[in-house]
Amino acid sequence: MYSPEQENISTTSSTKVPVKYGELIVLGYNGSLPNGDRGRRKSRFALCKRPKANGVKPSTVHVACSPQAAKAISNKDQHSISYTLSRAQTVVVEYTHDSNTDMFQIGRSTESPIDFVVTDTVAGSQSNADTQSVQSTISRFACRILCQRTPPYTARIYAAGFDSSKNIFLGEKAAKWKTSDSQMDGLTTNGVLVMHPRNGFTQDSKPGVWREISVCGNVFTLRETRSAQQRGKMVETETQELVDGSLIDLCGATLLWRTAEGLSRTPTLKHLEALRQEINAARPQCPVGFNTLAFPSMRRKDTPDEKQPWVYLQCGHVHGYHNWGNHREEREGREGRHRECPMCRAKGPYVPLWLGCEAGFYVDAAPPTHAFNPCGHVCSEKTAAFWSQIPLPHGTHTFHAACPFCAQQLTGEQGYVRLIFQGPLD
Repeated sequence: MYSPEQENISTTSSTKVPVKYGELIVLGYNGSLPNGDRGRRKSRFALCKRPKANGVKPSTVHVACSPQAAKAISNKDQHSISYTLSRAQTVVVEYTHDSNTDMFQIGRSTESPIDFVVTDTVAGSQSNADTQSVQSTISRFACRILCQRTPPYTARIYAAGFDSSKNIFLGEKAAKWKTSDSQMDGLTTNGVLVMHPRNGFTQDSKPGVWREISVCGNVFTLRETRSAQQRGKMVETETQELVDGSLIDLCGATLLWRTAEGLSRTPTLKHLEALRQEINAARPQCPVGFNTLAFPSMRRKDTPDEKQPWVYLQCGHVHGYHNWGNHREEREGREGRHRECPMCRAKGPYVPLWLGCEAGFYVDAAPPTHAFNPCGHVCSEKTAAFWSQIPLPHGTHTFHAACPFCAQQLTGEQGYVRLIFQGPLD
């Protein structure tokens, strides 16, 4: 029990900590961006209650070209969305301040209205240099999330974000339409897709169905391809409310939404570090070289060292690095990853193992016993099983399962393998 003084201290100090609504975590990064997290460009972003509400809600609709419509567009202090129907006609929807919500904007632009700057994720790439040459498909002002400032702090997602002059422009080519209640709505070029897992983000999670979110936050079935002119069918029974484990795809990067409550049940980095030390304390050995293996510290998570465990992905036998079973074609420098396991003669890729360090991707706190195929990222069995079932958008119309820690497409029957460690012989 607290003494009254202690109780006072804990309540006064807690008032300084802002309420956290949740966090967005970019898939494909193992705890931080390759060149380190900087400013608004990082691998995860916390959405916290703002000192002053900055949310907006729709108010007046103007059909252009009338003087008020033009004024609304040019008014730098007024948020508005402009729907260009033709050269002769634009509908402008003015937005007013909403004191009940906080707005957070996500996109590729580094302009000030963007709270979280997201760039394209290149699967398995270790440096941002790998990603620069790619023509980005992420919108500069991709989406916005509005969080209720009062419990239960509901977070809702909308396609498109307001630019520096507080406008969203949907040009002639964008899909747009008049709704049944005479309001306007539309979709962005490459769309904002959302998937809510069934049974939340837990050991029992199952993939949900991918949907597209409109500029006004309505839910639609997917278009035939990302930028098709024809919208999908409206799904009346679903909402744009984010739940723990919701995935948001911006066509080039996928974000995982974790609620503050969900994160409180997630393993901490301390817990993952304790699990790493536990594996190392068991002194697993290489069955060929008999040397002791050890997972490197979380900070050294990109360069293999001599104690690094390696795995034969076909069978799951863990070894140290060795040249045994090196086939002729490999010695000649062709297709270098296939090896024959000395324990069971299974042939397949032979890769170093890396711990999954981004705790937000774990569905439970169990020990890291399984590795994704083909990248060798290690996590708990339930976590591996969950991600191997999730179809993530890839390109403009395909989906495939990928490792959450490096975004590499999963291969093999299951997409992951159980690790078989050999204990010390003494």
